[in-house]
Amino acid sequence: MMNGGMMIGMALVWLLIVAVLILAMVALIKFIRSDRNKPL
Repeated sequence: MMNGGMMIGMALVWLLIVAVLILAMVALIKFIRSDRNKPL
């Protein structure tokens, strides 16, 4: 069984991963929208 500390740690790790993924998606969408008319 996991104790409270490990559960809190896992929750913080998952929250961090989700936050990074959301920020990456937002940045990617902004990048695509702003540079759509520019050649790669």
